[in-house]
Amino acid sequence: MTHSPAHQATTAADPQGTTLARTPLDDLRAHLDARLTGAARAWLDQALAEAATHPGTHGPISVWELRLAEAGRRCGPEHADAARVLILHAAHADPDALTRVYTQGTAAERRAVLHALPHLVPGPDALPLVEDALRTNDTRLLAAAVGPYAARHLTAHHWRHAVLKCLFTGVSVAEVADLDRRAHADTELARMLADYAAERTAAGRPVPPDLRRVLTLTDPTATPPAPAADHGPNVPGSADGTHGKES
Repeated sequence: MTHSPAHQATTAADPQGTTLARTPLDDLRAHLDARLTGAARAWLDQALAEAATHPGTHGPISVWELRLAEAGRRCGPEHADAARVLILHAAHADPDALTRVYTQGTAAERRAVLHALPHLVPGPDALPLVEDALRTNDTRLLAAAVGPYAARHLTAHHWRHAVLKCLFTGVSVAEVADLDRRAHADTELARMLADYAAERTAAGRPVPPDLRRVLTLTDPTATPPAPAADHGPNVPGSADGTHGKES
């Protein structure tokens, strides 16, 4: 498979923000294989095999859920999120399983669930997890929440507030998937941004540069952005990976 230089640059760097959600799973695995130690690769191979062989819950907790908890120690914190996404996919985690992991897991495990959503869930069933993350002030969780899954399924109202939450907390709007398309000609978002900028100015506080960037995107006279390439979620067992979209 041939990738553009931009894609190669993205996958060559350590995945952060929403990159994990935007990176094809084969590339994610190749990224880890090239960087993990021999012991860590062997552990990941075993964890993925266990998840594929025993995807359901056995006893009080499934084997693959235990592996999610071990990933930081086994693979290192810089690679743990990617390893967790691969384990969730190998386990064919459905919305119920993802909700269980998100609800009971650590912040790192919650991030992994959010990263995994576009790879696993074709419809809006997991939106409550995104909405919960958007109510937090954990910037890494927020960055993971505004990926492709949110771009596909958040309503316009909730998506606008997600953009504002990024501005409030200092999360770069570069993390917001499909920002150009969804912001284009959005006059309500433009009004909200203008009000926020006015509040900041009146209080003698600087206006975030990202706000001006998004405000420019809302201009209805600008050329509409080309549709983003979207191959759909890599859902195990799905014939075509189709999914619904909501603007």
